[in-house]
Amino acid sequence: MRRRTIPHTAVEVTELGFGASVIGNLYRTTTAEDAAAALDSAWDAGIRYYDTAPHYGLGLSEHRLGAALRNRPRDQYVISSKVGRLLVPNNHPQGVDTDGFVVRDDLRRQWDFSRDGVLRSLDETLKRTGLDRLDIVYLHDPDEHWPQAADEAMPALAELRDQGVIGAIGAGMNQSAMLARFLRETAADVVMLAGRYTLLDQSALDDVLPAAQEHGKSVVAVGVFNSGLLSRDRPAEGMKYDYQAAPPELIDRARAIADVCQAHGTTLPAAAIAFPLTHPSVINVTLGMRDPGQVRRNARLHQQPIPQKLWQDLRDQGLLRAETPFAPDERSQPCP
Repeated sequence: MRRRTIPHTAVEVTELGFGASVIGNLYRTTTAEDAAAALDSAWDAGIRYYDTAPHYGLGLSEHRLGAALRNRPRDQYVISSKVGRLLVPNNHPQGVDTDGFVVRDDLRRQWDFSRDGVLRSLDETLKRTGLDRLDIVYLHDPDEHWPQAADEAMPALAELRDQGVIGAIGAGMNQSAMLARFLRETAADVVMLAGRYTLLDQSALDDVLPAAQEHGKSVVAVGVFNSGLLSRDRPAEGMKYDYQAAPPELIDRARAIADVCQAHGTTLPAAAIAFPLTHPSVINVTLGMRDPGQVRRNARLHQQPIPQKLWQDLRDQGLLRAETPFAPDERSQPCP
């Protein structure tokens, strides 16, 4: 597996990352045994970048990820978590979390992008993971909180980065316009972009990717399957796109892309993983992986060679935007 460096930092991430939201019981229960086995399989596959957040399972993801990594050589992996949602006691629990995770709701999320909130969140994350430091910290979904996130949270993270406490800082969101602002207007090194640079959505070409290139910063791509529509060789009716039922026209488009992939001897999910990495500013694709089978499948898909002509044919057929770049990234190098 290859790795890429966040410019102006010492942080290197493998091209494929482990997204730990699902081991926080996203949508359904994942057993502790499956979560541990998935993380062991990821390590065996050469994955050395792991992403989590307090939001994921009200801390369950951080607990499980920390337990799996605690006895691994600390200088051999990169871990990121997020700030912006503090976990506080829930005085009115209903029994189960109502924000997508199958966990008890003894805690609740509280938005806080203040300097004190950032420091408190980081301290609590370190306690939950049992680790001594975080390599990357993102502001988590600050869509409705730009002033406080930009004026308080990001400077607090920048101070910690400049002190060597954190390796790199940024923001993670489902939209690209505000991420472009973070790259242009703040000290962010890297942003985590969900679903906006995929085979079905290249809207990040309008804002965040040009901003990253202009300022020499980086993008981690997540949500590259667009909630599932790009996850199978042949998209089917009833599959999801951006958390909702995929409209017929998008299913047809995904099938057309799948046909071109098949003609080039590859598959739709393999191309979906490879596509973001063809942009020179994208350094990593992180995927949610719930069990060892999913890890092995995604590692195989990532390793599949993708003919360069596939991208040109998709552009020629109007299935990718004409201005989509496919420049080689000279920062990529083999992992030791």
